[in-house]
Amino acid sequence: RLPAFYAILLHVSNLPFRLQKLKEMFISKFGSSPKFYVRAPGRVNLIGEHIDYCGYAVLPMAIEQDILIAVEPVKSQVVQLANINSFYLDFSTSVNNIQINKNKPQWHNYFLCGLKGIQEHFGLNNPTGMNCLLDGTIPPSSGLSSSSALVCCAGLVTLKANGKTLSKVELAEICTKSERYIGTEGGGMDQSISFLAEEGTAKLIEFSPLRATDVRLPSGAAFVIANSCVEMNKAATSHYNIRVMECRLATKLLSKSKGLDWKKMLRLHDVQTELGVSLEEMLTIVEEVLHPEPYSTEEICKCLGISLEELRSQIFSQNTQDVSTFKLHQRAKHVYSEAARVLEFKKICNKAPANAIQLLGELMNQSYISCREMYECSCPELDRLVDICLQYGAIGSRLTGAGWGGCTVSMVPTDKLNTFLKNVKKAYYQTDVQRLESENNSLFATKPGRGALVFVEA
Repeated sequence: RLPAFYAILLHVSNLPFRLQKLKEMFISKFGSSPKFYVRAPGRVNLIGEHIDYCGYAVLPMAIEQDILIAVEPVKSQVVQLANINSFYLDFSTSVNNIQINKNKPQWHNYFLCGLKGIQEHFGLNNPTGMNCLLDGTIPPSSGLSSSSALVCCAGLVTLKANGKTLSKVELAEICTKSERYIGTEGGGMDQSISFLAEEGTAKLIEFSPLRATDVRLPSGAAFVIANSCVEMNKAATSHYNIRVMECRLATKLLSKSKGLDWKKMLRLHDVQTELGVSLEEMLTIVEEVLHPEPYSTEEICKCLGISLEELRSQIFSQNTQDVSTFKLHQRAKHVYSEAARVLEFKKICNKAPANAIQLLGELMNQSYISCREMYECSCPELDRLVDICLQYGAIGSRLTGAGWGGCTVSMVPTDKLNTFLKNVKKAYYQTDVQRLESENNSLFATKPGRGALVFVEA
């Protein structure tokens, strides 16, 4: 018989039964019962790719897939981590000696990011030890924020275990900063939607200050996630951080060309704010100031009047030290045009014109083209998957997440959904043995889900 508190969780498929299984495995593993559970969802970004770390608003929604952790606070100052998936090895460490390995980002390091972030925020000298058992349903390295969901879940676990409280906004900001311990220079979208999501609505997430606004999606369309089955780990590669650096360098050069204090400017949004101009005017400035040919480190140093040593020590991240060329024009052009598409997407959703689905689909398609051509964060498999989705009835389709693999998100008229799913399965998944094995978990329609939760058995 399921405990009464499970009833509030029935909106998430199979969650009560997962909790029961998790509890049984926890008892078998640790010889005692968990005292509470924490859930943090993954997310799909509908539009607004690679612009959160530039300071611009994004438009994601939480999905049903999540990270779920059963927890028992213990008197010993040791954290024991286990995963119901035997692929992920057990791990234990002293809570007073958190070491996060940036060079080998294993699963437990993401938990340690959230743990360390809360410890440092409160200055916890004698933090509580914990036994934790994790169950995750977000496909790893798929662009659906499995890593950030784990960081958020760990932050919430640590908060609860140590008897502390924070607002959802504070938690999102702390978890955004703490994920950078693993070496990823993220902007905060993933952590924000994981905490601020509400069932039934997507969110416009804005930064500085962090705030979330409801965005009601059109009723006549479904959003379908399709996994390319190409994995990409942001922390294990330099692709992502190189784009962050390119945007940072574009910020510096644009600022200097306009007589701004370029040393203080970090994000492309800062340039627009200081100049007091529109996104369209920023695109014109990009065309005037930045040339399409790649910039060498020598040219950047000359433009800024600094040495190569200063460039590497003051601006570059650790895993971009050896990069020698940067495409600043293309990256800035993508960011400013994508930021405008996000605002237009929200505007259309709010006004809900008769042709809203068509207009939103066009924005998604424009976003994908920009990601592929200006930001170069697609891959052949994503290109093929987008083409297939559009061929079989999607009004709009684009990559979601960092790219270079992971998932697409497509907007499909609800009356065409079943035919769409059948045809995409046949065209993409059933032509490849490896994809066929993961077919059932790789293609699904999704609705806006609920944000992170803590619950205690009554």
